[in-house]
Amino acid sequence: MKNHHHNHTQHEQHERHKRHAHRKEAQKKHGARQGGGDVHHADHTGHEEMFRKRFWISLVLSIPVVLFDPMIQRWAGFSMPAFPGSSWISPLFGVIIFFYGGLPFLQMALPEIKNRKPGMMLLITLAITVAFGYSLAALFLPGQMGFFWELVTLIDIMLLGHWIEMRSVRQASGALDELARLMPDTAERILENGGVEEVPVIALQDGDLVLVRPGGSVPADGVVEEGESHLTEAMITGESQPVWRRAGDAVIGGTINGDGSLRVRVTAAGEQTALAGIMRLVKQARQSKSRTQVLADKAAGLLFYVALGAAAVTAVVWTVAVGFGHEVLARVATVLVIACPHALGLAVPLVVAITTAMGAANGILVRDRLALEKARQISTVVFDKTGTLTKGEFGVVKLVSVNNGSEDKVLALAAAIEGDSEHTIARGIRRSAEEKNLSLPSVNNFEALKGRGVKAESNGSTVYTGGPQLLAMLKLELPGSLAKFQEEAERGGHTVVYLVRDQQVIGGLALTDVIRTESRPAIRQLQEMGIEVAMLTGDSETVARSVAAELGIDRYFAEVLPEHKDQKIAELQKQGKNVAMVGDGVNDAPALARADVGIAIGSGTDVAIESAGIILVKSNPLDIVKIMQLSRASYRKMIQNLWWAAGYNIVALPLAAGVLAPLGIILSPAIGAVLMSLSTIIVAINAQLLRRRSK
Repeated sequence: MKNHHHNHTQHEQHERHKRHAHRKEAQKKHGARQGGGDVHHADHTGHEEMFRKRFWISLVLSIPVVLFDPMIQRWAGFSMPAFPGSSWISPLFGVIIFFYGGLPFLQMALPEIKNRKPGMMLLITLAITVAFGYSLAALFLPGQMGFFWELVTLIDIMLLGHWIEMRSVRQASGALDELARLMPDTAERILENGGVEEVPVIALQDGDLVLVRPGGSVPADGVVEEGESHLTEAMITGESQPVWRRAGDAVIGGTINGDGSLRVRVTAAGEQTALAGIMRLVKQARQSKSRTQVLADKAAGLLFYVALGAAAVTAVVWTVAVGFGHEVLARVATVLVIACPHALGLAVPLVVAITTAMGAANGILVRDRLALEKARQISTVVFDKTGTLTKGEFGVVKLVSVNNGSEDKVLALAAAIEGDSEHTIARGIRRSAEEKNLSLPSVNNFEALKGRGVKAESNGSTVYTGGPQLLAMLKLELPGSLAKFQEEAERGGHTVVYLVRDQQVIGGLALTDVIRTESRPAIRQLQEMGIEVAMLTGDSETVARSVAAELGIDRYFAEVLPEHKDQKIAELQKQGKNVAMVGDGVNDAPALARADVGIAIGSGTDVAIESAGIILVKSNPLDIVKIMQLSRASYRKMIQNLWWAAGYNIVALPLAAGVLAPLGIILSPAIGAVLMSLSTIIVAINAQLLRRRSK
């Protein structure tokens, strides 16, 4: 039976892979289905393929240009067989390569000219045009020799550099492609008569009931109505372990079902799903610009004018020194080639692409690049308490049984009595019993006692659960041990519930909003990083003080209304602090917007939060530490890359101009192109080193 099921699951997965073959066609028809229409990214992929193809064709065509060039033959000490027209082989193939391999650069330079924003493409165009023009003229000028071999090798290396650049950006920005593959093309919709029909995912609507078979993908966000199974959510939430889902639990579109069969009621389809929202945010983050990127763009534009100036000075000096000719144009072409801001243009975008992809893979969605860049400067992190540092759900934290009875029996009986109650306290008691895998006794004749608790019968006894109002109604006094328990619980800000059987108080349960296990290490690590941690809550002073003390938080703000939370952020900012606010993105929206960096947490299925710059799919406070680490690491890489790109030009431009010519050191345009491409490769490798971070 197990093998049969395994084979069935494999069959399901095989069918999914077959459907992927038709995905591109479906996306062409439906555009940005599920938020995946990333035109910008598609352009990068197209450019990569175009540069790859033109590089290889141009490289092959360059071989006869180099072999039949007289200068190369003289340098290398060989000669090619001569035949009628052999002297025209280099010029002929050189012209073909210029218009075939150089055409993309000429085309991409036009927008820079039209927009009056000179940049890399215009510099490349100038370099290859100067080389091409002089080489053509040299064919008809006595005593002059063109350098078609330098022109074609220059174009080859430029094509190779751009291919590598586009490939690096595509690989770093693969988050959208990976997300797009998660959503299935079709879904099995359950009809009113119980039948099942296969429909395109885009046809699903809120309220539809869908069947998710073992091994299949969940086609939309929804709530499980029937069935139970483990779901793999790692690709959405970053949670490495499969999570158990049963009736009443929410599921996210794009996650992978395990061994069970589920019937899911759709609550969000198409553009409204969490996956679509994540894809929009990843795309938005990639297209947003940080201050460092703006600096790099300005530097690239400035470099155009520096290059023109350096080329003009080089032309004048060399003309005065040796007269106008081949050597002058070679120097000018080399200067223009060296100045191409490949490395400068790639320095920041590649780091942005990598950090965005790394964040998305870890459940950290960067909606605004500037927010991630600012995170490295944060001096104070303010956490909202409920739902952020705590789970936003009650749980039993202390338990006492009268007369040395079994505490597990007290919890099991209380959970059984509260079985039909929807009160948050009742859910907390049941949840605590489930976590201990307790077997619950049978109860009947359940009755809710408004404002006091609940009543039921178990094994012939009348049993109650409730708080102080219940004891007042039953006219019962607390035993001494429970009186002390009540005092300690109230001092800690806990809610107390009593268990009464046959008019005797037999136990007490202290409940509180359960603190997340990740909260303590997150706060400790932030403090170790030199960041102050504060807590903001609408709870009472007693509760706030208790939670703050337990978590090691020195500063807290209690009894703060939602509409006043942003005022607390403003107060901290007036003290000169750079503040990050971490909240649930709903009643914390004003505070999130007011903070220097707004971080929305607990929003696994509500990722389109406009008030936050960074959104956490998982409700994990430790991700705040990851944000700070990622911000600092990415900024370091940006600065390293910018310094390398700038330093490279500072050294290489004078060499290209020929300042060391008296020493016999002269760079040809092709060698200049090699150095320029090497600079680009170094920047790309340095950015990729970000991936080696374990956190």
